[in-house]
Amino acid sequence: MVNAAEAYRQQQIMNAPPEQLTLMLYNGCLGFIEKGIAAVEEKNFEEANTMLQKAQRIISEFRLTLNMDYEISHQLLPLYTYVYERLFEGNIRSNTEPLDVAKEIMTELRDAWVGAMRKARIERGQGKGGQGYA
Repeated sequence: MVNAAEAYRQQQIMNAPPEQLTLMLYNGCLGFIEKGIAAVEEKNFEEANTMLQKAQRIISEFRLTLNMDYEISHQLLPLYTYVYERLFEGNIRSNTEPLDVAKEIMTELRDAWVGAMRKARIERGQGKGGQGYA
């Protein structure tokens, strides 16, 4: 049986607009990278592998769902590929340096996404100062 917290989380995901789902994925990816880094530092390599593979799956999803009709997608694809490679390298070598690079890039992308969400909300006249989901 699903507990109440998990049911609530699933409901949030099912009802979230696409831009909010993207933000959730960015945050999830960053959380997995952070947990992966901590596990490498603790020499818990099985946990590190699990967390970093979850982050890699999110990056793969970002790459697969890019709409290449937009110029920004042509800029994001190599960034996502680079992040994926850093996660792979850090995982295989149990080295936090490439993981830190991946975390920094994903943090910048997430923050840019939050800014774009706020700007879009302001332009649509939603929320005071565009606040809301972001």
